[in-house]
Amino acid sequence: MTEPAARSGLRTLMGGNRDYRRLLLAALISQTGDWAISTALAFHVYRLTGSTLSTAIMLLVSRLPDVMLGSVAGTLADRWDRRRLLIATDLLLALGLLPLLLVRDPSHLWIVYAAALWTGILSTLLVPAQKALVPQIVAESELVRANALLGQSGQLARLVGAMLGGVAVAAGGLPAVVLIDAATFLTSAALQLTLRVTARPAPMATTMGRQWAAGLRLAAENAGVRLLIVYMAITGLGEGIFAALAAPFVADVLGGRADAYGLFLSVQAIGGIIGGLAVALHAGAARPRLLLGAGTIVFGFLDLALFTYPLVSPVLWPAYVLIALAGVPAAAAMAGFTTFAQTVTTDAHRGRVIGLLTSAQAATALAGTGLAGVLGGTIGIVPTLCVHAGGLIAAGLLVAKRHSCLNNSVI
Repeated sequence: MTEPAARSGLRTLMGGNRDYRRLLLAALISQTGDWAISTALAFHVYRLTGSTLSTAIMLLVSRLPDVMLGSVAGTLADRWDRRRLLIATDLLLALGLLPLLLVRDPSHLWIVYAAALWTGILSTLLVPAQKALVPQIVAESELVRANALLGQSGQLARLVGAMLGGVAVAAGGLPAVVLIDAATFLTSAALQLTLRVTARPAPMATTMGRQWAAGLRLAAENAGVRLLIVYMAITGLGEGIFAALAAPFVADVLGGRADAYGLFLSVQAIGGIIGGLAVALHAGAARPRLLLGAGTIVFGFLDLALFTYPLVSPVLWPAYVLIALAGVPAAAAMAGFTTFAQTVTTDAHRGRVIGLLTSAQAATALAGTGLAGVLGGTIGIVPTLCVHAGGLIAAGLLVAKRHSCLNNSVI
């Protein structure tokens, strides 16, 4: 695609689609609040208890709903009006934060765990509804570009929200962050209230259990869905490994301190933002499967270089460069993945597919975290991280190999 055509496509999407603009802004605002509260809670719980176990339990409780309820959430996204589901979820998220205003000492820790579980459940409901809604307001030819920008908003929210959460909890304590996050959810709900969404056919008059079972049958029968599940299982395992070993990699392999680790994660987010913009500008017309396979392969090789270069020269600055570069193909792969998941099935089943993929990724990420704890102490940090990089390359090659094997006109 030529430069003028690429910019014209981006202008058409952003300038001509007010509903997409509002959905994008709502996602940016609510995700910024998410990062603010998660950062503040992790810091506040540790300061309150002095226990890393307490912080770990809070994070585990917040992630469990993704594993247990992802496919159920997808079924709800297909059964109910998605716009109304998003609005209701935002309002309930804001309401569920208010008990955190009562947290004063370690005896109130159960309130934090309850709030973490509540927000985890509702966030699990939100993801398939939001991703399944995008094709209802964006033309199929614009889906890659739209998904790339949504992914970029998540990275920008990570940068701004983490900083906002740290500043707010230091200045006003946990209540300040709670009120900020509640305000972001209310703002997001107000924006989504104004969305004009194309009406969907009424769902079949079947029970939710039967619809859920139909989603599982779809996964078994649809080759594209099966491929995405395998992809998510492989890459989810690697995500868990990286999450567990990123800090030890910076500290023990590169000899960095806490500030180096913070910069390492920030640069990763910046790379994702650049990648999202690059895809939106230059790869908006790319085939989702090609974008997914090629992006994942390049991402894997850059990660492999990141994890192995310290064997030659364990200095910090190449790590910042490589993880920023890796953000570009990672963003391309995510845009391709989301678009592929949205188009591999019909609108009636879209939420269930996305919910099932969310569960697969969350479950294997937890398994990867446990695997990292075992392998990191036996074969070492670098070899274990290379397992993650190798998994990315293998997953990308799998997608690329299957590219010509599946006969699907939307890809």
